[in-house]
Amino acid sequence: MPRSVNHVASRARRKKVLKLTRGYFGARRNVWTVAKNTWEKGLQYAYRDRKNKKRNFRALWIQRINAAARIEGLSYSKLMGALHKAGIEMNRKVLADLAMNHPEAFKAIVTKAKNA
Repeated sequence: MPRSVNHVASRARRKKVLKLTRGYFGARRNVWTVAKNTWEKGLQYAYRDRKNKKRNFRALWIQRINAAARIEGLSYSKLMGALHKAGIEMNRKVLADLAMNHPEAFKAIVTKAKNA
């Protein structure tokens, strides 16, 4: 008896991946094995970079806080130590936003931290 192969399902599976690789360069968009490998690698990069995104944003916030703190005559580490000592619980995201968009509010926080 001849071997039965479900061509409908395998064809649909390939079409699904080839549809996801539209816009890729050259053979990466239409050659099945190349497209599949590229698509899988793209998923790996996406997973990795979802983690790296958090790291990159934290680094950016720290740079912004440091720049604003130095205008006020403090380094980043001195400012964070003073904030902790003063009991001001504010995360880096909010501090960076204040430093960029509301310098007067950031200055008030720094003054309060210095005095405590």
